[in-house]
This record gives sequence, C-alpha cells and structure tokens, in this order.
Amino acid sequence: MIAGDDIRVLLVLHYDGSGFHGWQVQPGLRTVQGEIEAVVERVTLGHRTVLGSGRTDAGVHATGQVATVSFPARWTAARARKALNALLPRDIWVEHAREVPRAFHPRYDALERHYLYRVGTAEHSASPFHRPFCWAFGEPLDPDRLAQAAAALPGEHSFRRFSKAGQPHRGERCTVREAAWTPWDGLGFVFSIRANRYLHHMVRYLVGTMVDIGRGRRNVGEMVALLEDPDGELRTSPPAPPGGLYLQRVRYALPSAPPHDPSPPPP
Repeated sequence: MIAGDDIRVLLVLHYDGSGFHGWQVQPGLRTVQGEIEAVVERVTLGHRTVLGSGRTDAGVHATGQVATVSFPARWTAARARKALNALLPRDIWVEHAREVPRAFHPRYDALERHYLYRVGTAEHSASPFHRPFCWAFGEPLDPDRLAQAAAALPGEHSFRRFSKAGQPHRGERCTVREAAWTPWDGLGFVFSIRANRYLHHMVRYLVGTMVDIGRGRRNVGEMVALLEDPDGELRTSPPAPPGGLYLQRVRYALPSAPPHDPSPPPP
C-alpha cells in the first residue's frame, strides 16, 4: 500500500549478484532489496517496501530487473533515480525511473521475463574479468546439439523436472516463447529464453542439462522426454552455477514500459 500523497516509481535495475544473497530481504544477510530499501529509507526518512518483478537467487545478476517503490508526492522519478544512484553501493545501478499508475505491480503485471545464461568454453573464460559473470566451463560444446536441445523448449510444457521446488498453487506449466543458443564473442555460448513464468532454478536446470547434451553425455531426445513425461524415471543434469545467469528484461502492457533499451551483460 502507498499513502494517498505518494507516487509510485518504477525502477529498472542493474546489479552484480556476486555479493548478494539474492534479491529478497533476509535478516542478517546482504540482499539487493535490502540495500535499496535502506537507501530509500535514508532519503525519504521512512521505511518503504521495494517490490521486485521476481526474486533472483544468490549470485544471479540483472541488467533489467524491474522494481517499484513509493516516494513522497513532492519527488519526481528523475530525482529519485539521481538520489538512489548517489547512495547505492557500486554493485547496484538504477538505469531508468518513471512514475507508474498506483495499481501497477511489477510481479503480477509482468507478461514475460527474458533471461540470458553465459557458458564459457574457451580457456580465457576463466579470466577474473569473465569468471564471475559466466559458467567458466572450459570444454568444447557442439553447437548443433545445443540448438536441437533448445528447439524442444518453445510452447507450453510441464517443467516440473527442471525445478528445485514446485509451486503447487501456480502449477508446473510454463509457456516458453523463445529459446536459443548464440555464440559469445569467441568465449563460448549464450542461452536466451523468454517465457511467461519460471519455476525455481528452472533456467539453471535447463542449461545444466543442455550442456551435458552439448558435450555428448546425454541424447538430444532426453530433453523432449523430460518435458513430455515429468512422471518418468529420467532426471535432469545438475543445475548450472548461478553466476552465468542474468535477468535481462521484464515486459509489461504499460505503454512503452519500461521504456529502456535492454542492456547486454558486461563483456
């Protein structure tokens, strides 16, 4: 809830997830939500809850997380962005801010979320300038096998096998609108996926399984089997590490919202 004389401000956030225990506030732990709420309280002289479009896990990055927070009516979105960027730690940055309708909710109004995952196959991916932001796998992967595995994902499927924990109240079915692997600047591959919703650790389980397909340890057909027969005996590979995962963009029905050109992860 926001007070009658407050405005609701949408924030587009970048953060390096390496130093955080995820998005959500946790007592005694450093989190993205906790850091932003502390700065908002400092500049507005009162506690205000920051709502995110989703809860990224520990170590997961963002170049397009969307959040909302209320500010006193005398503030503008531009002033809020300037104040936050002046006081937030170096691993969080507000790319954009705009005022949105009071009823807008960054999680429940989201139409789709777009994630990227980087896998480093070249030895150079282990550089300290790359390792924190990718899975420095260091072994070759077959691009044709990766492409075939990703081709099984678009459409509505049960992703129960590709999740750490179920969400019984919301179900296990998700609609993937796009899934593809592309080259990553001579360092490896980037997996891109757009979907209406995700289960817990879903992207990381997908990547872990597809990497095993790409290295020849699993058959491409196993991806289809895991989707079509979630009650079968077949299991996924272990999830990929969190450091390669980025929340790149969240899409809404708001006119031109959020009005920003989604930034790619750092090179």
